[in-house]
Amino acid sequence: MSGAPLRLLVADDHAVVRAGLRALLEGEPDLRVTAEAASGEEAVRLAERLAPDVVLMDLRFGGGGRSGIDGVEAVRRLAAGAPATAVVMLTSYSGRADVVRALEAGARGYVLKAGPPEELFRAVRGAAAGALGLAPEVVGELVSHVPSGERELSGREVEVVRLLADGLSNRSIAEALFLSEATVKTHLVRVYRKLGADNRAAAVSEAVRRGLLDLA
Repeated sequence: MSGAPLRLLVADDHAVVRAGLRALLEGEPDLRVTAEAASGEEAVRLAERLAPDVVLMDLRFGGGGRSGIDGVEAVRRLAAGAPATAVVMLTSYSGRADVVRALEAGARGYVLKAGPPEELFRAVRGAAAGALGLAPEVVGELVSHVPSGERELSGREVEVVRLLADGLSNRSIAEALFLSEATVKTHLVRVYRKLGADNRAAAVSEAVRRGLLDLA
């Protein structure tokens, strides 16, 4: 893989976890951990200063006290203070409420610590490229909670999928539909959830299967 390695910031309150992630990630030639954070506040501060490509963010930080912020709040602050940095949640929690909160705050990925390393690598690379990376368990959790009557895409969501099929980035989709990039991300979260997809190609493929798109 050519080009400079992706610069990563690992945020977790356990030093052993951070050390393990560093060793795992730096075994990949295109990934490099450039900083570590032990709290949500530190993650935000370092990301705003260093502008890494991707932050791997724990969902819940211990020992933060009343003033400590969790991973979701850190994502929300990074979306405002370091919008060019993608955030992937790396956590032990796969409950629907946690997943939805993180994605709606602006996370571009959600993977489980117990999952295979390949899922983590795929989510990191996808997030850096503007895609949304979800562990299969997370997709299953989201889809299983969508009532059958709510799995139909809205007109605006179909428009978003059509532009995805044309290969447009989130920013280009936002410009084409006169929306903010954050709104496009929210639409994508809902599209992926309704279609049971964990990436753009899968979403487009499922939309074609349902007859929502004609790529002929």
